[in-house]
Amino acid sequence: MTLTFDIRPSTNPTSDQERAAKLANPGFGRVFTDHMAVVQYSQDKGWHSARVESRANFPLDPAAAVLHYAQEIFEGLKAYKRDDGGVNLFRPDANAKRFWNSSERMAMAQLPPEVFIEAVEQLVRIDRAWIPGGEGSLYLRPFMIASEVFLGVKPSAEYIFAVIASPVGSYFKGGPAPVSIWVSENYTRAAIGGTGGVKCGGNYAASLKAQAEAIANGCDQVVFLDAVERRYVEELGGMNVFFVFADGSLSTPPLGTILPGITRDSIIALARDAGREVREEAYSIDQWRADAASGKLKEAFACGTAAVISPIGKVRSTSGDLLINGGEAGPVAMGLRKQLVDIQYGRAADPHNWIRDVK
Repeated sequence: MTLTFDIRPSTNPTSDQERAAKLANPGFGRVFTDHMAVVQYSQDKGWHSARVESRANFPLDPAAAVLHYAQEIFEGLKAYKRDDGGVNLFRPDANAKRFWNSSERMAMAQLPPEVFIEAVEQLVRIDRAWIPGGEGSLYLRPFMIASEVFLGVKPSAEYIFAVIASPVGSYFKGGPAPVSIWVSENYTRAAIGGTGGVKCGGNYAASLKAQAEAIANGCDQVVFLDAVERRYVEELGGMNVFFVFADGSLSTPPLGTILPGITRDSIIALARDAGREVREEAYSIDQWRADAASGKLKEAFACGTAAVISPIGKVRSTSGDLLINGGEAGPVAMGLRKQLVDIQYGRAADPHNWIRDVK
């Protein structure tokens, strides 16, 4: 399916001077570009009214379904400025596929992947001046909400799909610093048959209490255990997790109740390219403690679109603390991070054809 996007440039765009000031220190998710891409859906028309227009508020009825029944999904990906001035997208097809799968699980209209990618590219084209140089990037947030006006528990018959963009600086100032994580014993993230593998807002809302508990205990992030036995490591509040062992192998929790991270999948591919064994298997918190104490476990790291890879330096819980690699970033995590980032920015070969050049 193809849709022709009506391009409506802003009549009051941000000036070059004001944009430069904002790009000097954009932070993360606080500064936004001039435009947004929008596509609408209704049962009688299907997907229609594709357009790129000035970023603005949505007119939403107080009875819009998203406000009451949380039919909502989103994605996150980035556009990167190459040294030659070109622009790369990293694996937008994978984001489009995951968006399709999320919408199926949430009983929402499914957006054709080619429309998803076209919407992203059109927004990047019109707002490419907002892409920071250096280690910055343009964070893209495609999302979809249920917009039908009704009160009743059923799938909505109307949806709004949109893409907004936010320039972001390097996630880590001065290089990736090891993070500390808190083991949540009071809260779980997802159960089998639930929405753990779906990128919907409700999953993140449910993690906020546990994240606040982590911060109260002096940690940067929370890690969740499985909902059945409360033993097996699943993922952080918003990132997947990997373990690196003395024999050079890696392991990561299996899919099912966790988000199928695109960075996670990319790391598995790159590690296997290098001849490393990568296991997708259950790993208990008790085994984590034992392997860290014995020296069998050499590194642990979290991964996701925003930070790419974050080394884990310390794990805290009510049962005591443990250090990973002396609390320092490890060579495997940092090597994989550099390899992946170099592909994203076009500084290294792309053996898996992950890069999409935005013309």
